[in-house]
Amino acid sequence: MEESPEIADLDVRRKRLIHRAHYRGFKEADLILGGFAREHGPELSYEEVLMMEDLLGAKDHDIYAWVIGTLPVPANYDTPLLLRLREYRPKVG
Repeated sequence: MEESPEIADLDVRRKRLIHRAHYRGFKEADLILGGFAREHGPELSYEEVLMMEDLLGAKDHDIYAWVIGTLPVPANYDTPLLLRLREYRPKVG
């Protein structure tokens, strides 16, 4: 059975997110975003993919500050996905 175009497109977008999340240029963001994307990217819903794409458009230092709670989160980024990122603990080592 052949995949629908929507599912195939979602898979491509998930793979692109995983790659973008790993190569941010800010090590802490790479660890958190990249680790989260590697572990959870393949299972993200369409809505979560949209949230992640939007979040990856923000500056790394801002994302990191929102995740660790040192800056208030703007309303447009205050999503269930960001909450999951805040709860995520990267595997280091």
